[in-house]
Amino acid sequence: MPKIVESEAKTVRLIYKLFLEGKTPNGIAKHLTQSGIPTPSGKAKWQVSTVQSILTNEKYKGDAVLQKSYTVDFLTKKKKVNEGEVPQYYVENSHPAIIPPETFELVQEEFKRRKSAGTYTSAINGFASRIVCGDCGGFYGRKVWHSGSKYATTIWQCNKKFRKKEFCSTPHLKEEIIKRAFVEAFNSMIENKNTLLEGYTVIIAELTNSKAQEKEGAQIDEECAAIEAVIEKLIAENARKAIEQQEYHRKYNAYANRYNELQKRRQELNTEIAMCTAKRNQMKAFIKELKKQDQLLTEFDESLWCATLNTMVIKSEHEVVFQFKDGTELPWTIES
Repeated sequence: MPKIVESEAKTVRLIYKLFLEGKTPNGIAKHLTQSGIPTPSGKAKWQVSTVQSILTNEKYKGDAVLQKSYTVDFLTKKKKVNEGEVPQYYVENSHPAIIPPETFELVQEEFKRRKSAGTYTSAINGFASRIVCGDCGGFYGRKVWHSGSKYATTIWQCNKKFRKKEFCSTPHLKEEIIKRAFVEAFNSMIENKNTLLEGYTVIIAELTNSKAQEKEGAQIDEECAAIEAVIEKLIAENARKAIEQQEYHRKYNAYANRYNELQKRRQELNTEIAMCTAKRNQMKAFIKELKKQDQLLTEFDESLWCATLNTMVIKSEHEVVFQFKDGTELPWTIES
């Protein structure tokens, strides 16, 4: 079994951490290149495709998909991506994991969330992929007005605002206003944190309960073990005495198909269980951050923004909704 190379594993963990903090694959590639961290092949410059591959490859959580490609011609050694021509096999715990399964699943869900909101922004700061247009659901992008002059101002505006026949009605917001609104909203949570924290144990247990999936998974494991025993018996019987081969293959294929169906469902359940664990960890991390705040914020803290906030939805010039990682939605009024 291959061993983890800690220097490489450290980079992989950093990539997952940066992505969950809101950075894009493009932003992560730039960060790694500027930090002088070499790529897996030892190159100085990171490609976006390399980062995306690391973020979506199941091998980093200890699993493996066999036969992603197959050899078309054994003489020329020509290979082709497997698009269903030959069976694929998903093997769990095939090697040591670098990333916990729940973190991997959380990243896949984050990819889906960003994709559903539109194309990725190329911004690399903590606001990237977190400020959302209340009209079209797209992300806000960073713009600099009067760049290079004493009047330079950083604003955030819906990336799709002028790409459609009907423009989004949501306004642009100055970065300083966004920061101030977050500080005020988070301070309101600090002031009421004792009330917020009451009953959190029960809430987490209810929202992240995976007992039903675990029970179904155990039943599938039992049925799969029974099918394996039957198939082994069938194969042994076929080797020991003459059996009508058409009937043998019919029985074998029926058992094999059922087994594959069960394994597919088991994989779905494992993903659901991992997501429950990820959500539980996310909520606990939010609570930990909230508990640490004994004093009201006096200035914007980007690390706190990344650690606690999923999205800030812009409804109008004065109305926004902060969606925190524990599931809390906090409508907030921005004062002029």
